[in-house]
Amino acid sequence: MDENFDPFETFKESSLASGLLGGLPRGIIQASSDLELKPLWSTSSSRSKVEPSTRGYLLAIPVGIKQKDGVDHIVQKFLPENFTVMLFHYDGNVDGWWDLDWSDEAIHIVAKNQTKWWFAKRFLHPAVVSAYDYIFLWDEDLGVEHFNPGRYLKIVRFEGLEISQPALDPNSTNIHHRITVRARANKFHRRVYDSRGRTKCSDISEGPPCTGFVEGMAPVFSRSAWYCAWHLIQNDLVHGWGMDMKLGYCAQDIPPHYPGAFKRIDFLGCDPKGDRTKKVGVIDSEYILHKGIQTLGGRKPPERKASNKEEMTRRHRTASGDPRMEIRRQSVWELQIFRDRWQQAVKEDKNWVDPFLRSLKHRKLKRHG
Repeated sequence: MDENFDPFETFKESSLASGLLGGLPRGIIQASSDLELKPLWSTSSSRSKVEPSTRGYLLAIPVGIKQKDGVDHIVQKFLPENFTVMLFHYDGNVDGWWDLDWSDEAIHIVAKNQTKWWFAKRFLHPAVVSAYDYIFLWDEDLGVEHFNPGRYLKIVRFEGLEISQPALDPNSTNIHHRITVRARANKFHRRVYDSRGRTKCSDISEGPPCTGFVEGMAPVFSRSAWYCAWHLIQNDLVHGWGMDMKLGYCAQDIPPHYPGAFKRIDFLGCDPKGDRTKKVGVIDSEYILHKGIQTLGGRKPPERKASNKEEMTRRHRTASGDPRMEIRRQSVWELQIFRDRWQQAVKEDKNWVDPFLRSLKHRKLKRHG
């Protein structure tokens, strides 16, 4: 990852060129922000000191009060490593968190019954999080007993991974793709080999779910990858289904001089280093346990035990209105919408060339040449 990459300096340049910021003197323009808390006032001695600009990392998690202990355990792992913590409260309960030592220093955003991707699209705009080298956009139901963020990032940096995730403990709930499962003998892996099932994964596999894939429960993005991924998130498709199969297009080590980076994201594939088979990976030595706890949309426990008649009536009324079932239906519908939009976008953009199809054709020609 280019440590100095800042797409909003490019935005600043393009905005100046277009006249959008012509009413301001160049030196006063600040194209980005951060999530760091500032005091209402400072002492005279601290005012005279110019603090050096230091880049840190961001941990953002959607949370409900029922998972407070688990979230506390996660956050405690990250605090020593220069992380800013941002909590998205989907149950509206913020007051229940103030007794935690770190809560006063965290950023709290409240919106009832909203998803991680809804929050991320609205509150993690790249202009706001460009101060952070890496963004961890995690679920709340993750066990981190065997995870250390410092060691994790050391591997990510050394291997040049733009998008990554910690491997899943094989005992995790809801494992959907083998590539995310921990390989005990590895420090990390970029692909999986599997000759079973409909999808065969081998050395010649070019994309998800064999390589270039992370799942939505615990993705980690570099600054440049998040700039692209944020644009991929659809504002109205809040469950994020289908995005995991396309995130590899955002695994780009974007050159800082790339023209017009803010206005278009068709830099995908312009950099030969942006190969999802190399820039996306799963870290095995630092792994997590996915507990698969269903919280958002779950039913409240009954206040009293219902009679058999009441229970039968309730089941009849909610047979087609079970919150979890409705959420799944919505997610499946959104998945189809996302796929349709992708196909339509590819069809309409005559200047866009799929870098992975181009790479596949090149490799086939090379093998048969």
